[in-house]
Amino acid sequence: MKSKRKPKRWIVITALAIVLLGILWTVVTAVRISAYTDEDSSRISDAAIILGAAVEGDNPSPVFRERIEHGIELYRQGTVRNLLFTGGSSGDGEHTEAEVGRKYAIAHGVDPADIRVETESRITEENLIHSIPIGEQADYETYTIVSDPLHMKRAMKLAAGLGMDAVPSPTRTTAYRTWRSKFPFLARETVMYMGYTIKGWIDSPQQP
Repeated sequence: MKSKRKPKRWIVITALAIVLLGILWTVVTAVRISAYTDEDSSRISDAAIILGAAVEGDNPSPVFRERIEHGIELYRQGTVRNLLFTGGSSGDGEHTEAEVGRKYAIAHGVDPADIRVETESRITEENLIHSIPIGEQADYETYTIVSDPLHMKRAMKLAAGLGMDAVPSPTRTTAYRTWRSKFPFLARETVMYMGYTIKGWIDSPQQP
């Protein structure tokens, strides 16, 4: 009887250890994402990549507007020389996020010649992937990534994985002001960041 129970006990112990390690990894990841919100580079870049967010008709949502205005501020300061708006459309006939961002920036004094748009992407990874050929065509070499503070850690991880010479510049204000709104965003970013980490482990070449 003892020999039959022993394997079951080890299975339970192993399962508990895996669960505890998973919880610890989740907590550590969430803390790192939160801590990264203070990372803000003042480096001069060829362009700011403003990551897309929802639009409301031909107007940016509050979240997207914060990102656009931060990009415009960097442009006015001379921290970035150009703006590259990203984001496609949520449906047929809808304005793309990038086009809405471009229109808003021009209305607020940005020279149209200093704006590029990427209108195919739906998610953050695609925002960056589709921005690369547009940047290459415009001879951009360095980038400043603009997004919400809690989004920056994952965005920078993706940019690094794509070989981009990029630095972070989170919005100084955000629509996610209370913990009631921040917590779901942080939880989502934590899961997404962990998912991309696992994907990186799987995709990385095996060492001999």
